[in-house]
Amino acid sequence: MANLGRTNKILLELIKQPGNNKCADCSAPEPDWASYTLGVFVCLNCSGMHRNLPAVSKVKSIRLDYWDSSLVEFMQKRGNSEAKAIFEKCVPAFFYKPQQNDCLVLKDQWIRAKYERREFTGENNKFLQIYTSEQFESTLWKKGRDNKQFFKRNFLLSQRDFTLKYFIKEDSKVPKAVISMKDLNADFQPEKIGHPHGLQISYPEDERTRNLFVYHDDGQAVVTFFNAIRATRMAYLLKKHQSLRNSDLVPHLTSESLKEGYMEKTGPTKREPFKKRWFSLCLMNRKLLYFKSPLDATELGAVFIGTESHGYSVSESSGRCTRGGRWRCGITLETPGRQFVFMCEQESEQREWMEALRKIISQPMTPEDYANEASLRRGK
Repeated sequence: MANLGRTNKILLELIKQPGNNKCADCSAPEPDWASYTLGVFVCLNCSGMHRNLPAVSKVKSIRLDYWDSSLVEFMQKRGNSEAKAIFEKCVPAFFYKPQQNDCLVLKDQWIRAKYERREFTGENNKFLQIYTSEQFESTLWKKGRDNKQFFKRNFLLSQRDFTLKYFIKEDSKVPKAVISMKDLNADFQPEKIGHPHGLQISYPEDERTRNLFVYHDDGQAVVTFFNAIRATRMAYLLKKHQSLRNSDLVPHLTSESLKEGYMEKTGPTKREPFKKRWFSLCLMNRKLLYFKSPLDATELGAVFIGTESHGYSVSESSGRCTRGGRWRCGITLETPGRQFVFMCEQESEQREWMEALRKIISQPMTPEDYANEASLRRGK
């Protein structure tokens, strides 16, 4: 028992060191598990994924399990920083590194790519060639535009003309859609789509946003497709902005919604009944989109969110003026052209929406933002 306390005490000191104080795989703080075959400290959630790789990783709790002195010595020699230099030696700039709050399939495939397939050790470049090939094909289940059914569709990514095409049939010569990489976004949405590998692809179409909802039953296939999209986006942006570095472009490859959920909204005169709508707020294009339901192909409307110096602000409002609405936690969004009033069901939701809106309002606008604002105003 004395030995148990001594070795555990050493491990608890090790996780205080820089590098070891965050999960080696998702950067969650204060990891309290470790893979004693790989020499990395990981969080509880990632330790469960390591258990699915018994041939390469075996884990123990650093607080509760018995640790032999030889295993502790290995952890002292290795640790997260040393392991990162081995297993993340050649991670491409476009490859998405999941964080603590990312979905399970992203974290699981990141762990498998690092330790099981050893994609980033520099031993071979076959995986890099897959992501960066001139053409990348994948067959995915895609939700129908006007119904809830999913159908198999063939997708083709091209770095020749920087497009994503999809086809109705395997032998189709003419694509159903040709999507430019210019403003394409991809974001994992497993809960919304109702599948653990659900991916949402969004792009502008006729001055509106078009959403495609897809999934693949194989986690590796859908994450590879996602990273191939990021690789194609990177190639497009490098050609468009030749003076910028990879690190400057990475934040613009794909982005997740800053906030999504239901609110109630009224019309421009505020005398119209409040109606429940699904809202999605995107930091990348500074737009608040609203839909009738979460899986709608296109939005009912969009609100551009500028800066405070250009007449945009958000504040809390009371629910006294509601007509037909059930919710009473109000938000007033001021824009140069109109005042919007939204209602949330809970105060916590109200606070989260206001924080998200204020985050965008506080960000300076780019030349592209000014163009998007002008385009949205013209379309109204």
